[in-house]
Amino acid sequence: MSGFGGGMFDCDVLVVGGGIIGLSTAYALSRAAPGTRVVVLEKEGGPARHQTGRNSGVIHSGIYYRPGSLKARFAVRGAAEMVKFCAEYGLPHRVTGKLIVATDRAELPRLHALVQRGRENGIPVRELGPAQISAYEPEVRGIAAIHVGTTGICDYGAVAERLADASGAEVRYGARVTAVDRRPWGVAARTADGRVVRARALVNCAGLHCDEVARLAGDDPGMRIVPFRGEYYELGRPELVRGLVYPVPDPAFPFLGVHLTRGVDGGVHVGPNAVPALAREGYGRLDVRPRELAGTLAWPGTWAIARRHWRYGAGELHRSLSKPAFTQAVRRLLPQVAAEDLRPAPAGVRAQAVLRDGTLVDDFLIREAPRTVHVLNAPSPAATASLPIGREVARRVLARLAA
Repeated sequence: MSGFGGGMFDCDVLVVGGGIIGLSTAYALSRAAPGTRVVVLEKEGGPARHQTGRNSGVIHSGIYYRPGSLKARFAVRGAAEMVKFCAEYGLPHRVTGKLIVATDRAELPRLHALVQRGRENGIPVRELGPAQISAYEPEVRGIAAIHVGTTGICDYGAVAERLADASGAEVRYGARVTAVDRRPWGVAARTADGRVVRARALVNCAGLHCDEVARLAGDDPGMRIVPFRGEYYELGRPELVRGLVYPVPDPAFPFLGVHLTRGVDGGVHVGPNAVPALAREGYGRLDVRPRELAGTLAWPGTWAIARRHWRYGAGELHRSLSKPAFTQAVRRLLPQVAAEDLRPAPAGVRAQAVLRDGTLVDDFLIREAPRTVHVLNAPSPAATASLPIGREVARRVLARLAA
């Protein structure tokens, strides 16, 4: 692609991806360096159409994450900032707190480890017995639990729209990037309609397609996005749940298990199952994109995951195909639930970065190259932590501009 002519730039920073991380980066750039010209290219017709707009809206406390990790630091800071942001702009939100409930004695050591981890991360945690669980959630049953007071809920789609407006960036929708030309003095991107945008630096926040954008820029990301579909139900009797109820997670796998989330609209989401998706935007079981599926199957890490986690994956797949099995998983926490109380709800897809050896990248993965910053893994709690992540990415790209 012939990207440059006459030494002219259309903007200082070009952001690829109009989800919450890309828009937070644009917002942070406007705060850190007023006057910086930012263009955001988003292939969909509006912001936050994929991971950001298809999650359960939880403002995570940071209790699950290894002390000192980017996830822990960004989540704890980001939760407080997200509540403040929503309050400042009048966006729907609520600090609800949540319960993490052990239903089996084998889970107690993991529950106690979470208490310790939460305290190391500076998060207020209260330990509960069965009677105290009922005081918070009368219909929930467990042998022990912890209450995390800083967890909340919001509408991340609304947050993304506000970030787009408040950033002052030029956000171009329907602009899918098909080619990137990087030179020592700048970067140019061409979109599917043939338009070219020239910038002094590029930020890759393409989420489900971030590894593809990295390769377009000429960089080997060293990982691949393997998509996992998260399948949800809506609870037909939302009065059974007051707030947020989670099981004790399995630390061997980066998913939190089937949980119950009362959203800002008053409805209660139940889920998700985490099963392999057959397309990067494979929200339905029959959504298949052969080229993307072939790319996933060709990556050695995919088969390493299958060998290492087949037993866990089989359980997730069983609950995906069997509503009675899914209902049984919910009944461990909420015994009153029956299959007819669960109504199918829209699914989401998680962009899981996987290394060649099958390692599931657990933390944020941000890599830099000349004139470029790639966000290659933004797992949960990315939406919660989006404001501090945006500042971190903005700091890195501004340093690239100054070099």
